[in-house]
Amino acid sequence: MFRQKTINARLGAGLVLWLAVSVCLTGCGQTADDQSADQAVEAAPPPSILIRNGTAVTSEGHQDVDIRIIGETISEIGELAPVPSDTRVIDAKGLLVLPGGIDAHTHLRAAEGFDVVDDYETGTRSALAGGITTVGHMGVDLSGSLLPSQLIEQESALINAEALADMFIHYTVFNPSDAVVSGFPELIAAGQPSIKIFMPHQVGAPFPFPYDDNLADFEKVFLAAASAGLRVAVHAEDADVIRTAVARLTDAGNTTLESYAESRPVQAEVTAVEHAIEMAERTGASIYLVHISTAEAIETAAQDSDAEVFVETRPIYLHLDESRYAAADGPLYVSAPPLRTLEDQDAVWAGMANGTIDTIASDHLGWTPEQKMDPEQTITSFLAGSNNMQVMLPMLFSEGVNGGRLSLERFVELTATNPARIFGMYPMKGTLAVGSDADIVLWDADEERTIRNEDILSNSGFSIHAGAEVTGWPVLTLRRGEVVYEEGKVTAERGSGRLVARKPIGG
Repeated sequence: MFRQKTINARLGAGLVLWLAVSVCLTGCGQTADDQSADQAVEAAPPPSILIRNGTAVTSEGHQDVDIRIIGETISEIGELAPVPSDTRVIDAKGLLVLPGGIDAHTHLRAAEGFDVVDDYETGTRSALAGGITTVGHMGVDLSGSLLPSQLIEQESALINAEALADMFIHYTVFNPSDAVVSGFPELIAAGQPSIKIFMPHQVGAPFPFPYDDNLADFEKVFLAAASAGLRVAVHAEDADVIRTAVARLTDAGNTTLESYAESRPVQAEVTAVEHAIEMAERTGASIYLVHISTAEAIETAAQDSDAEVFVETRPIYLHLDESRYAAADGPLYVSAPPLRTLEDQDAVWAGMANGTIDTIASDHLGWTPEQKMDPEQTITSFLAGSNNMQVMLPMLFSEGVNGGRLSLERFVELTATNPARIFGMYPMKGTLAVGSDADIVLWDADEERTIRNEDILSNSGFSIHAGAEVTGWPVLTLRRGEVVYEEGKVTAERGSGRLVARKPIGG
């Protein structure tokens, strides 16, 4: 039913646009020849692409089928007849045909006091090269002064000017004022029904209300989100546990980043997950726990609850462990929460396979190596995160699918279908179905690559995974029926990405 409504809505919108153009043509001073030429352009059929001989994979299964694309959407799937002469035929023999990846958690552009070097163009360029066609950005206003509608308007304008991939925005709540909270319905009207909230507070950080000091504010935000139909993304680390660990390390004189993992212990994450779920149960809010890193937190989130709880992890917890902090380049790997033990790494892989983890997201931050290696950093003043988007899916495929840890279907579920469902875009995105957006990636499961800094398209100019050997790589990416990555080059035009209108919870 939703798919048919979506198709009808698009047809209706197209009819309204055609009528508006027709009125202008008859009343805007054009000559008959001008009108005839414009009408010929209007009547031109949308571009057509046929993908043949590939193995199409969805979260439900895989099958050797052809896929026909008309304009921006998938029009047919099956054994398809020969095509008109103006159709581009793409031979996918020996390749997997996957839904475009969705990275639901990134920080793509700089803001005041947040000096990452990417913007919507360079960030989404990395995405397309890595098989990701839709990107979720954490909209940040560190002053806390922009109301939800104002922030979405600001980010929408930048997306229209810069982005190459399609995008959506999570409004990050730094100031839980009555004006901000009462503006949550504006996010529904704007088609951006999600917010993010931080539970910890760290010295020198711009987060004004840690959870354990401001329970009433958190409850107000959760209640308002539940009432409006917003999903709440939660950075779950407990401020009090962190403060205690930091005080102990400071007293011992251990404040360098070699002690970073100790400064944010496992219990900080577990306690915060418990509190977030309790708050969701009391308020009826639906929560999305971002970048979960530990076996205990995964187990806690998986326990029976009256709340709706989704769990995200990120690639660093699959491929790296806390021993990195003892190396000379240890600051490159600092993230919040920190890298964990090999036992935790195994638990994250297990959660990915068995469904207790719902999605993987890069938490992409475009810091340069020089920024990350600043010697003035301490356990209370540091730059968290790194760019990950371009290599996230290849590394997950290599170690997950080719490594025997994940099925093809589970790979698609984690990287496309689940984020589309959770954030209100399914089945427009996240699957291969008639009527869905033609966001498609042709994937060579056998291609061997070495990750190199010189291939990274983020302005950060490096990868913390440089030197890793990877098997399985995207070879062609389509975003809404347009080839945007081919033969190792991103071909999308600046500003061709769109802000995706999403459904609220229950919508």
